[in-house]
Amino acid sequence: MAITREPTPTTGDHLRRALDGVLHDTKEKVRVDLNRDEFLPHYTPDLEQARAKTLEQMRLLTASGNAANGFRVEHGGTGDVGAAVTSIELLAMSDLSLMVKAGVQWGLFGGAIENLGTERHHEQYVKPTIDLDLLGCFAMTETGHGSDVQALETTATYDPATDEFVIHSPTPSARKDYIGGAAQHATMAAVFAQLIVPTEGQPSDAAESQGVHCLVVPIRDEQGNDLPGVTTSDCGYKGGLPGVDNGRIVFDHVRVPRNNLLNRYGDVDENGVYHSPIENTSRRFFTMLGTLVRGRITVGGSAAAAARVALTIATKYGLQRRQFDAPESDDEILIMDYLVHQRRLLPLIARAYGLGFAQNELVSTLARLQNDPSENPQEQRELENRAAGLKVANTDFATRAIQECREACGGAGYLMENRLVALKADTDVFTTFEGDNKVLTQLVAKELLTGYADEVQGMSPVEWMRFAVDVVGDVVKKRTAAQQIIQTLLDTRKDNEEEGSLFDRGTQLDMFCDREEYLLSTAARRLQGAFKREDDPFDAFNFVQDHVLAAARAHIDRVVLEAFVAGIDDCKDDTAKELLGELCDLYALSVIDGDKAWFIEHRRLSVERAKAVTRGINERCRTLRPHAETIVTGLGVPDYLLGAAMLDGPGTDG
Repeated sequence: MAITREPTPTTGDHLRRALDGVLHDTKEKVRVDLNRDEFLPHYTPDLEQARAKTLEQMRLLTASGNAANGFRVEHGGTGDVGAAVTSIELLAMSDLSLMVKAGVQWGLFGGAIENLGTERHHEQYVKPTIDLDLLGCFAMTETGHGSDVQALETTATYDPATDEFVIHSPTPSARKDYIGGAAQHATMAAVFAQLIVPTEGQPSDAAESQGVHCLVVPIRDEQGNDLPGVTTSDCGYKGGLPGVDNGRIVFDHVRVPRNNLLNRYGDVDENGVYHSPIENTSRRFFTMLGTLVRGRITVGGSAAAAARVALTIATKYGLQRRQFDAPESDDEILIMDYLVHQRRLLPLIARAYGLGFAQNELVSTLARLQNDPSENPQEQRELENRAAGLKVANTDFATRAIQECREACGGAGYLMENRLVALKADTDVFTTFEGDNKVLTQLVAKELLTGYADEVQGMSPVEWMRFAVDVVGDVVKKRTAAQQIIQTLLDTRKDNEEEGSLFDRGTQLDMFCDREEYLLSTAARRLQGAFKREDDPFDAFNFVQDHVLAAARAHIDRVVLEAFVAGIDDCKDDTAKELLGELCDLYALSVIDGDKAWFIEHRRLSVERAKAVTRGINERCRTLRPHAETIVTGLGVPDYLLGAAMLDGPGTDG
């Protein structure tokens, strides 16, 4: 019998394995699962057809076993949180409507039941949720409140006479809005509402809220009709995502049993008394939301996956499309041979790698913490902060990268058959759902500043400077990935002004760390002054908001660079490692170039050295150009998931 040998891995294969990280096997399984006609990219603008197709695709995913990953073994799942996040992320390469719909069903609705509920909810709801026998939606956002979840207006008032909660939308702005699944398919909603528990002898309208809690509320019968007191409506056509049935829900005194309260963090007993293991209302709220961080992580990773599809399409097109006669040749010049085209795409590919490595670290941390019964509060806060920052970085990147890819493909890129405009439309909303990016950036900065906020009160300028030197750097660096590698590179950096030092990894890391530390310390100092000067805390914070956002962005850039360095170190193939090193240079220099004014203004970069940054970017683009196809192969998008007709033949004028 003949022995079948596995093909020798190419450099592109090694790059893909490195970028896949520890979840390589999971990602390969999803790629194989998606290699069938039902999952090929498609253009289906008709809402009814698109929604039906998406639901059918979800049933196929259930059959393949992917849906069970995010749930604990004792509840009918596999308990593999990392695989759950990664599986949904990779669906973005096939169909972003499918990714969102799956994320709502198994990540948000299922995640709320799994993480906020207790045994009675797990037994009743988890298995049907996995198997799609129960279709749910996640009813958090309201017309009047999206980012400010603590101020939601929907109420859930306990009625001791019937042992029920009364779910009600008291104002037009309390309407649940943009809810995936609410328009058509969902029969139950995980409803976030102000929990009101009147004490004996007190009227319900005089009772104070115990804060936002989540309850499971049936919204439709088996025939798809709204249940009494529930009014749903369809959001209709959106900018993209036609396969997701986004809708609105209004509740008019809808009654549900007391046991429908997801009661892990707050419960009402048979005597109508509220109990919680967390006494502080605000801390309870943030603890509850922290358990749902998986959705935010998935959104960021999925946006990045969509961007990798666009970059693969645009790069492959650039390697076949020709424009203008070449000197002393009958052939026209490949557009990828032009430096301007290389500078459009190659720095974005480099950033895609960096973000991919950072996402891998984030998902690994999530999986470790969710499988750790000790639930370290500090680590959980750092996870939530990192999740917010990378959600911003990934979704902002996707919006910019996909648009650049569309433009790089000219008129062909504007044709729906070449997929880029669909990717743009489908990912556009990612910058504002699961947290508006500007709000999340502010959240990142606030969390960083709290690392030393208590110590800055009342310091003199001299005391502050001593503190900033001794402490602020440690606050920044303690969140570093691969600390030993990073510190070694920093210790051996070259401190000269020669152009070559810009390619030194230690120098790059030092510039990123220095910018972050300076921005954080000066933001804290300005906040300190503003709070002394302004009567209103809002005015004080608003005065320095731009500075705070800049500090957060610098933090995110540094996190990505350090993850990139760690990813290179883990790569097992020397040729692939060398290419990753050049891509890392391109990422680092591109970030410095993008904030060149800051580096020059703050004397971190001389004018001559700033020019060297530009030369360095050009140099890395030239050295990476011969490997363009290899490095996009490493992005891990199979040919059958590209869905671009223009790659099957010569390009057209645009």
